[in-house]
Amino acid sequence: MRSSLAPGVWFLRAFSRDSWFRGFTLLLTFLIYTCYHMSRKPISIVKSRLHQNCSEVINPINDTHSLNDTTWCSWGPFDKDDYKELLGAVDNAFLVAYAIGMFISGIFGERLPLRYYLSAGMLLSGLFTSLFGMGYFWNIHVLWYFVLVQICNGLVQTTGWPSVVACVGNWFGKGKRGFIMGIWNSHTSVGNILGSLIAGIWVNSHWGLSFIVPGSITAAMGIFTFFFLIEYPEDVDCTPPQHHEAPDENQDHPEDPGNSSYSHKESSVEAAASCSKEPCPEPAAISFLGALKIPGVIEFSLCLLFAKLVSYTFLYWLPLYIFNVAHFGAKEAGDLSTLFDVGGIIGGIMAGLISDYINGRATTCCVMLILAAPVMFLYNSVGQNGITSSIVMLIVCGALVNGPYALITTAVSADLGTHKSLKGNAKALSTVTAIIDGTGSIGAALGPLLAGLISPTGWNNVFYMLISADILACLLLCRLVYKEILAWKASLSRVRGSSLALTHP
Repeated sequence: MRSSLAPGVWFLRAFSRDSWFRGFTLLLTFLIYTCYHMSRKPISIVKSRLHQNCSEVINPINDTHSLNDTTWCSWGPFDKDDYKELLGAVDNAFLVAYAIGMFISGIFGERLPLRYYLSAGMLLSGLFTSLFGMGYFWNIHVLWYFVLVQICNGLVQTTGWPSVVACVGNWFGKGKRGFIMGIWNSHTSVGNILGSLIAGIWVNSHWGLSFIVPGSITAAMGIFTFFFLIEYPEDVDCTPPQHHEAPDENQDHPEDPGNSSYSHKESSVEAAASCSKEPCPEPAAISFLGALKIPGVIEFSLCLLFAKLVSYTFLYWLPLYIFNVAHFGAKEAGDLSTLFDVGGIIGGIMAGLISDYINGRATTCCVMLILAAPVMFLYNSVGQNGITSSIVMLIVCGALVNGPYALITTAVSADLGTHKSLKGNAKALSTVTAIIDGTGSIGAALGPLLAGLISPTGWNNVFYMLISADILACLLLCRLVYKEILAWKASLSRVRGSSLALTHP
């Protein structure tokens, strides 16, 4: 007598071959960018160790420092009064290099095999992250070494984002892109959390390992990527996705005012299926100016500049803020700061789900940005009054700050990179992604720099700066929000007209 089919085998057979490859690609690119962000996070955790008040630290045996010296346990050159400016310079060495390199990276990403490009980028990123940590074991106390390593790391890290977004865009169509990419984009927060927890293990002892361990993991992931990344569905005889809807349906991009806000039908896949069986001609890569002319690219890019300014200021300075204001230890401050990233996971998924449902990317971002401003004010005012209020405010703040940032860098970039004006040329995806994220990275560089310059005048002023940037990000989306509202009105008018025609033949 035969038993029924094993539940595990039944589960495996429940999904098609295409679904398994898509799921594998989604998981692999998730892990890839998790490693990229994991390797960026340790500097924010180690900051409080590079400069600390040594009056409460137990003196080592036979130590010769002065009794009045309260910075003997700090790490030079960050042991002086200008340590905030120096730490800001180290942050900006990475972020400015990242912002400049991002505009170039997308162009290379479209012209080089993504698998080679990502693998090399991850190996080099792991190397430079580890070299920063080696400064501890080599007893290096000169600023130029840490700045130079950060510049190199910033440049090689630009290989990541355009490549993974282009790869995911090659595999997934438009239907539920916001929700899928909202879940997928949680790699940013997961990477930040892992980076914080790993760095926190050694921050109070051998802080160099806080960089070397994440760097080694990133390099190992680069080797895995070389062996297993699949760039296009056609490479394994899978059916490519449809990026656009049928001719009688309208695009649901926010920049097209006549769009139907609730249409989700896809066109026939016969042409796509034929391309999966027969080699199709390689489309030409789009120029930088050509990508800028795509409707909506400039508005979302400038919005992301201010949204990322806010997000990256939290990324690099939140542990130090908690350390100074709430008076937690370095490890505890780092652990508590991960709640901001937990909120970021929730916010990214919510933003993708809501934008898919209402068919309005710009409106979703605008509403979350509006709510983020008062929440940031409240967190600075009452967020440190108790552990419970701090936890709740961090999660809510993380959701509202990172939600728009996550939506723009994923679903919006993929939407615009496969815009109908491109006539099916998905080669623009990497360039559009690089333009949007590169512009955002300018804000990512400005935020920590301004925080380093403003924080000596008081943390309140830092939060006023963040709230102002948040409001500017919201204002930049006003035109696109207006067009989405017009699209919803047009859709409702068509629905009412159809209802009247049916009831009064």
